[in-house]
Amino acid sequence: MLRLYDYDLSGNCYKARLLLAILGVHYERKNVDFFPGFKHREPEFLAINPLGQLPVLEDGDLRIAQSAAILVYIARRFDPSGLWYPLDTPDRTGQTQQWLGFAEGLTATASAARLADGMGFDFDADAARAGAHRLLAVMDEHLWFQERQGQGWLVSGEAPTVADIACFPYVMLSEEGGIPRETYPAIRRWSDRVKRIPGFVVMPGIFPAILGSQ
Repeated sequence: MLRLYDYDLSGNCYKARLLLAILGVHYERKNVDFFPGFKHREPEFLAINPLGQLPVLEDGDLRIAQSAAILVYIARRFDPSGLWYPLDTPDRTGQTQQWLGFAEGLTATASAARLADGMGFDFDADAARAGAHRLLAVMDEHLWFQERQGQGWLVSGEAPTVADIACFPYVMLSEEGGIPRETYPAIRRWSDRVKRIPGFVVMPGIFPAILGSQ
């Protein structure tokens, strides 16, 4: 049985839930009260992940932590098409890994601002917001050039990859950390494309695509 240790409001946990939903994978959700319960710091959960971080994916005797690693595992385990984690050419594999790393930067900035503003975590929210805007500007420019080349995703090619899933949540949740997105039109168009992927599911703060919008 596939089991996901999960928290509803976590963008990193949502990444795993989103890819599992798109691929139609059945799994068990095990909720961990990250806030306000801080159950991820208690011995019961630390026995599962000594780093005290969510999400964690269990597949039989295998246990995987860290959202990017989980996305790669899900894609390689459950996507027979090989599209979600492309291994067809080294350049596309490298691009995918690059954007998985970029997503970690979004977690360190946009997510940190959200945690500071919404949950009272002791982070420098202003510095986090400034860092997030630098990343969003880079991402928006990249997506604009992708569109000029007739492509709509972060990685070259006609299909989305785990890179899009990894970057999507904390872009969409950025306004909860005081980071508006109106100056990033290419990102707004890209986010609408992600929402139209068959199997897309929502989380608190992330809503479906508006019917009839492009």
